[in-house]
Amino acid sequence: MVTEADIQNAVVELLRKTVVRLPSDVEQALNKAYETETDEVPRMQLKAILDNIDLAKKGNTPMCQDTGVTIFYVTLPKECKVDVEKGIIEGVRRATKEVPLRPNAVHPITRKNPGDNVGDRMPYINWKVGDKDYIEITVMTKGAGSENMSALAMLTPSAGLKGIKEFAISTLLRAGSNPCPPTIIGMGIGGSSDICMKLAKEALLRPLDQRHADPEIAKLETELYEAINMLGIGPMGLGGKTTMLGLNIEYAYCHTASLPVAINVQCWAGRRGNVRIYPDGKTTFPTHEG
Repeated sequence: MVTEADIQNAVVELLRKTVVRLPSDVEQALNKAYETETDEVPRMQLKAILDNIDLAKKGNTPMCQDTGVTIFYVTLPKECKVDVEKGIIEGVRRATKEVPLRPNAVHPITRKNPGDNVGDRMPYINWKVGDKDYIEITVMTKGAGSENMSALAMLTPSAGLKGIKEFAISTLLRAGSNPCPPTIIGMGIGGSSDICMKLAKEALLRPLDQRHADPEIAKLETELYEAINMLGIGPMGLGGKTTMLGLNIEYAYCHTASLPVAINVQCWAGRRGNVRIYPDGKTTFPTHEG
């Protein structure tokens, strides 16, 4: 039977893998950007990013000093008798010291820092129940430079597709070099204001080489990806062909009088990972072992 210690150990190892190694789709997108770039200055910056990624792997150390805050997505089996939440929280505490992770989580008003990345609603955990016999824990480590560039617009339905595109492009123009481009964009459309922002962040969990199953959404993903890469912001704002590595959209039906649109910005270090914890306590890490 899975124990709390199993959860803790799995979370520590998951966070170690996630902050040290990028998912293969993100690394491939960075390599493609480097191979296709013809301007010397942004090409040098992309080479520095790729060298940094390689050094992180070799030294088993975080690829960025901002290891972010930890956002979890947990799928439980129908029969689950272990305290997964406590295991995750204690795993984050341990990982902060053992990986190590920078202690980023602070009280929003007093700015008091407990030093272990744990506080009210942090780590933040999204829950659902699945039909598998294992516990699946997915984590996104989200830095502030990119998160601070995220935005929400409550458009009117008359704004339509044109308004959605204008909002996306203006948001990335305003962001400029601040989110450490080339960026990854998660976009939410529909729902309500809170649902829309949640969809935008969840969109970042989808691999960059997978288009949405809805053909209209997939078409919009491609159009926005091409348009934003024509802005010329480039790696770290130094110009070039690649301002963005990928753009994913998730949507929900919304009120007839509403059109919420949200953008969650991720830096080039699109760190995400997952672990599956089986009934016998064994673990697999599909993102980093698949």
